[in-house]
Amino acid sequence: MASNQYSPYLIGITGPSCAGKTELARTLGRLLPAPVLSLDSFYRDLDEIPLDARGQRNFDTPEALDRDLLVEQLRAYAQGQALQYPVYDFKTHRRTAKTGTIAPGPYLLVEGLFALTWPEVRQLLGTKVYVEAQDEVCLHRRTERDIRERGRTRESVLEQVHRTVRPMAELHVIPGRAFADVIVSGESPLEQMAATVLEHMRRAASPQVPSPA
Repeated sequence: MASNQYSPYLIGITGPSCAGKTELARTLGRLLPAPVLSLDSFYRDLDEIPLDARGQRNFDTPEALDRDLLVEQLRAYAQGQALQYPVYDFKTHRRTAKTGTIAPGPYLLVEGLFALTWPEVRQLLGTKVYVEAQDEVCLHRRTERDIRERGRTRESVLEQVHRTVRPMAELHVIPGRAFADVIVSGESPLEQMAATVLEHMRRAASPQVPSPA
């Protein structure tokens, strides 16, 4: 049953891969405080595809995510219910048997490439944020992250960036900038970025939402 304790305020954060979305979301999560929902959790399970072919799929298109499940869970959270999300394994490109839960609360940070792509998601967001950074900065961050966290080689990361990441960003991610309430540079100090977002929230938040700390 839905809880009436909260009327949640959702903040969407998008931008090109490794522009700084995740770090901004984590910083805001500590300041508010608030849970962070990564859209990466909603990648589709590729169990039906041979393991050695999964890495060649295009993960930088909206169709790679389970939009219906995402919208269903965001709407549930907006109505005061707990949010259930899949736990995704990037090394095997499969959903694990685990499911994560985010309990109802006053805030939720929704972070990912396509946070501002779908109208059904945008209409649930109180503050929409676009994080931008130079291509060279994003490439360096992406390479280091995927090698460290996802077991990739430098060559495979560079191939993927040139084959799908950059072209798909131009097609699907960068247009989200037009829907943003707040645009910040992912090369700025995190505290400065967070302060800009919080200021918009203070102006836009409805009366029943607590003011950020």
